[in-house]
Amino acid sequence: MNNKLLLKLQKSTPLTVCALSVSAALLGSMYASAAEQDTQAEENIEQISVIGSRRLGRTVEDSPVPIDIIGADSLKNSGQTETNALLSSLLPSFNFPQASLTDGSDHVRPAQLRGLAPDHTLVLVNGKRRHSNALLNLNGSTGRGSSSVDLNAIPANAIARIEVLRDGAAAQYGSDAIAGVINIVLKSASSGGSVSAIYGANMTEMDGVPELKSVSEDANGNLAFNEGSDRSLTDGQTLTLQGNMGFELGDNGFLNISTEYRDRHSTNRSDYDQRENYARLDDGSVNGALDPRELTWDRYNHNFGNGNVEDFSVFYNAGYELTNNAELYSFGSYSKREGEGGGFYRRAQDDRNVTEIYPDGFLPVITSDINDFSLALGVKGFVSEWNYDVSAVYGLDDFEFGVIDSVNTSYGPSSQTRFDAGTLTYDQLTLNVDFSREVDVDFLASGLNIAVGAEYRREGYEIQAGEEASYAQGTFGPGGAVTDPVNGPFGSAGSQVFPGFTPESASDNSRHNVSLYVDLEAYITDNWNLTVAARYEDYSDFGDTLNGKIATRYTLTEDLALRASVSTGFRAPSLQQQHFTSVATVFVDGEPTQTGTFAPSSNVAKALGSPGLDAEEATNYGIGFTWSTDFNFSLSVDYYQILIDDRIVLSNNLSGAAIADLLEGTGANQGRFFLNAIDSKTRGVDVVASYNLITDNYGDVAFNLGFNYGKNQVTDIIAPPSELQGAGFDQDNLFSGNELRRFEVSTPRNKYNLSAVWTMDDWRATLRNTRYGETQDPSDIAQRNEVLKPKWITDLDVAYAVTDNVSVSLGANNIFDVYPDPTRDLVDDVTTFSRLFSYSSFSPFGFNGRYVYGKIEMRF
Repeated sequence: MNNKLLLKLQKSTPLTVCALSVSAALLGSMYASAAEQDTQAEENIEQISVIGSRRLGRTVEDSPVPIDIIGADSLKNSGQTETNALLSSLLPSFNFPQASLTDGSDHVRPAQLRGLAPDHTLVLVNGKRRHSNALLNLNGSTGRGSSSVDLNAIPANAIARIEVLRDGAAAQYGSDAIAGVINIVLKSASSGGSVSAIYGANMTEMDGVPELKSVSEDANGNLAFNEGSDRSLTDGQTLTLQGNMGFELGDNGFLNISTEYRDRHSTNRSDYDQRENYARLDDGSVNGALDPRELTWDRYNHNFGNGNVEDFSVFYNAGYELTNNAELYSFGSYSKREGEGGGFYRRAQDDRNVTEIYPDGFLPVITSDINDFSLALGVKGFVSEWNYDVSAVYGLDDFEFGVIDSVNTSYGPSSQTRFDAGTLTYDQLTLNVDFSREVDVDFLASGLNIAVGAEYRREGYEIQAGEEASYAQGTFGPGGAVTDPVNGPFGSAGSQVFPGFTPESASDNSRHNVSLYVDLEAYITDNWNLTVAARYEDYSDFGDTLNGKIATRYTLTEDLALRASVSTGFRAPSLQQQHFTSVATVFVDGEPTQTGTFAPSSNVAKALGSPGLDAEEATNYGIGFTWSTDFNFSLSVDYYQILIDDRIVLSNNLSGAAIADLLEGTGANQGRFFLNAIDSKTRGVDVVASYNLITDNYGDVAFNLGFNYGKNQVTDIIAPPSELQGAGFDQDNLFSGNELRRFEVSTPRNKYNLSAVWTMDDWRATLRNTRYGETQDPSDIAQRNEVLKPKWITDLDVAYAVTDNVSVSLGANNIFDVYPDPTRDLVDDVTTFSRLFSYSSFSPFGFNGRYVYGKIEMRF
């Protein structure tokens, strides 16, 4: 754990420090003994859901809202080790594109449920709210403008099961639960364990992208390129080591610890660069002569794909029965991720390059050092006919930006090449008190389950400035040349690719909120279940909100039931959206221009008419049916509609003479900020079916089908503030049309997940087929709009139990090496960069091709 993280923990509230101390004392006194792991207990509770209902022991089959349960076996029967990637392969309504060249989002990639923003899904761990990451996704990726929970910080081998509630639940759980809720249930075995090693690599051929064989000079003195067949690559080598161990705590407790280490090498799916890298030589001709180095320079100069990432994480889950009616519990985690992501190559002749340092140009790299910490401590039990749960949860995410292989052009030949660009830190403390009991009511067919509770949550968000050289303006000119130290013109300021956060951007902000809820559930008749919930929340920064929910289920026959729900919800603007500020000095024709993203409450945003941010408001509707038969077949179909008002959107980069006048005295010439700007409507259908085929001589096969159809639509756009209307802005240019279309078409319109798991004696084979429907990568220029055709992706995993305790498996993700269609084949206007970056970053299955792996696991 680094010093900055320790300092942040020391600044936390006394209650947080107390919780840390108590937990450390508890765990320090624990003694452990290992024995054979008892997994049967976990299997027996696999269909009991923690989310969706406050009634203890509620089963998924009886739920009035759709819930998916993903067990540990499904998670490990794959070469995927990242939790987001696993969910994408298992859930049709879950989308996890793998963007590249998106700064920090290369290291913490966002995911989506039901096509909504990443921060429209609430994530819980053991039923408790998980903190989000500090990063605000700002570049051209899915989920732009959002901050989300980093699910990839949770190792898959720590998970007993994942519960996915596909329904609005803000009236039950609070902010963010608009698209649904994902609950990670940690393993709780008190004995035994496992260790495993997985090694794999991408072995692929880039579809439609030929390999460069040689470079020559044609008769006109220009570059000529000799291309071969599609480019073949082996890269992305990844080693994953996992361990899990259960321990007994005396006679009445358990401690379960999981660890994971991952070392992933980069992949690169860029094409070669056809541009001239060096300035032409003066040979007396009009155009000059090619520099001879053009024929030998490595033209694969970009890194478009996965970056280098090294991960380590450890999770623990513990419980101890204090009495027959009281249990002390605790769980927590620490993870560290170090990553690298390339930017755009600066050619030798680029005026942002300093040839004395980089004679051939340079590829600047953004580095990340992410430290994530969480700790939960609570007591639950039964007293005076009430079930109770009292808990404290603290989480912190610290994202330190660095830049290497770069330069501050304005510092000239003396510039350093490595920079500390600053740090983002987010922390969250949540205190909960929950009570529930069942009371007899004469006119009801069952007891009335009453649940009431309260929550206090404090959030903090801090931006720390980078070192001076990462943002400052020096006295050298473009290309690092000597210039007038007073009047310039000056070269680009700050570290190339990612200028550091300036002292003006630095801030330390916090807020708190208090919430109260009530949840009632009962069977009105033997066949009719009804749930009613309400939740009141009061935030220190934007005010209060009251939300409600009604859900019902009616059993028509033993096999067939109808269910429906309606609810209101909200999402509080994140602290990241409210306070993120990144101001960089950009030189235009040698003149410094202050531009960047400004906090909606800042002087810059207020000068542009910003009213500040308010909560997004949502209304969810759902209706469906479930059908479960006695011949091993089950089916559920659910229709949903989600209306969201006042969605938060990032404005265009606003500039011009009128804007400069409005910003006079603020220190900025142009900028952008967040507004509650649009209303949207999301409609769709989820279908889930399963069938178990049992044979006498050929093993058993479990078939599963998942289908999602979803359509997102922007239904309204606000008029610009009066200050901007006077500056010539309207609905057409306040927000990028490209950005608005991303809300509507950047996720698959439909998606199928088909799987079959065959088991026989010591063999197991898992076959998964996923069809990703049409997706678009929109552009403000119609000729550059990409329509990505539907594609089928096939994964295969075959495992063999060598002994009762040792198993091996071989497999491939995307076994048929399917790629999205190359960008050059999809657009009418092929630019330099649509050639260089061969495939769209909005491809829902990525663009890394086939991944082949082997795994060995030992259980004890």
